[in-house]
Amino acid sequence: MKPKNAICLWFDKDAHEAARFYAVTFPDSKVTAVHEAPGDYPSGKQGDVLTVEFTVLGIPCLGLNGGPAFRHTEAFSFQIATENQEETDRYWNAIVGNGGTEASAVGARTAGAPPVRSPRAR
Repeated sequence: MKPKNAICLWFDKDAHEAARFYAVTFPDSKVTAVHEAPGDYPSGKQGDVLTVEFTVLGIPCLGLNGGPAFRHTEAFSFQIATENQEETDRYWNAIVGNGGTEASAVGARTAGAPPVRSPRAR
């Protein structure tokens, strides 16, 4: 049964890149559909990726290339419980190594919303 809702994440123009990152980083994650513009439009051209359907840890998501109006913040994060420190480090290193910053991740941790946490951190 297809879920009736999905998390929508707004991107400037890199929704497909982000979806591919999630798909290779986390288990039970994959890109399921890419929707391109059928023709030119005021801020883009035919073939531009408009939306991307994907899952992260089995959670359905929609990436929307909506432009620079809204930026990502720590107000939203995926909460990922890990089995051990090695798994935590693997995810942490993938996120930081792909353009994420330790400062923003640490900020999320101190606000009580760690993006990745091991059983010892609970």
